[in-house]
Amino acid sequence: MKKILVCCLLLGSFFSLKAQQTPFVLGVTDNVVSSQLGETRTLNIYLPEGYEKDTATYPVVYLLDGSANEDFIHVAGLVQFLTMIRFMPPVIVVGIANVDRKRDFTFPTTIAKDKEAYPTTGGSAKFIAFLEKDLQPYIEKHYRVKPHRTLVGQSLGGLLATEVLLRRPFLFEQYAIISPSLWWSHQSLLAEAPALLKANLKKPVSVYLSVGEEGDMMKNDAARLAAVLKSANPQLIMPHFLPMPQEDHLTILHRSLYAGFDTLFHKMVPPVKQ
Repeated sequence: MKKILVCCLLLGSFFSLKAQQTPFVLGVTDNVVSSQLGETRTLNIYLPEGYEKDTATYPVVYLLDGSANEDFIHVAGLVQFLTMIRFMPPVIVVGIANVDRKRDFTFPTTIAKDKEAYPTTGGSAKFIAFLEKDLQPYIEKHYRVKPHRTLVGQSLGGLLATEVLLRRPFLFEQYAIISPSLWWSHQSLLAEAPALLKANLKKPVSVYLSVGEEGDMMKNDAARLAAVLKSANPQLIMPHFLPMPQEDHLTILHRSLYAGFDTLFHKMVPPVKQ
C-alpha cells in the first residue's frame, strides 16, 4: 500500500510539473507575400529583449539562409549573447527562410556544368528585387526599425550578398560576407566588381569579409574582392577583411560572425551609464 501511495505521489508530482511547462520562445514566424517572386516567403524573426514593452526602434540584420533548420537559431543566439555583453546594440534579426537557394542566390551562367548542377539557377535579380520592393517595406511597416540595415550571407548567400553590394549597395548600410562563392560563372562577378562599385556606390557602406581554409580558389577570390574594396572610394566604403585559417566551410559562419558583428556594430553600443 505504501508503494502504491509513493507511486501516486510521484505521478502526481510528474503531472504537476508537466502542467507547469511553457514553451521556450526564441522569436516569431511571419510571412510576406512577394510580388517579385510570385510566392509567399517565411520569415523567422528575433526581437530584442523588451521589444514588446518599449517604443524604441532597432537596427535590422537580414539573414540569408534564415530557415529554422539552417542559420536562424544559432545566429539569433549569437546576437542575444553579443548584445548581453555589449559587443553590439539590440537588433532585430530577420531570417529569410529558403525555398530554392540555388535559384535565388545565383545569377545566370553560360557554363554547362553549372547549369547541370544547378538546374533552377539564375534568379538572383528577382530575389534582390524581393529584398528591395517586398521584404524591406514589409519589415519597415510592421516592426519598429531604424534606417540601419545589415545583410548577412555565407557561401552562395555570400555570392548574393556580394552581388547586392556591387549592384544595389544602397539597400543596406552594412554587409557581412562570409566565404562567398565567387567562383560562380568563372568569377564573372569578381571581374565586374571595380566597374560596378564605381558606377553604383553613392553612399557610405561598411563591409566585413572573411574566408576560412577552404581551398585556394575560395581564399584567392576573397582576397581579390578585399583588394577591390580597399581600392574603392575610401569615403564611401569601409572594408574589413579577416582570413580565418583555423576554420573551414562548415565551421566558419558562427565564429566569423562573432568577430563580424563586433567589427560592424561596436561604434553603435551606447555607453554605460554611471
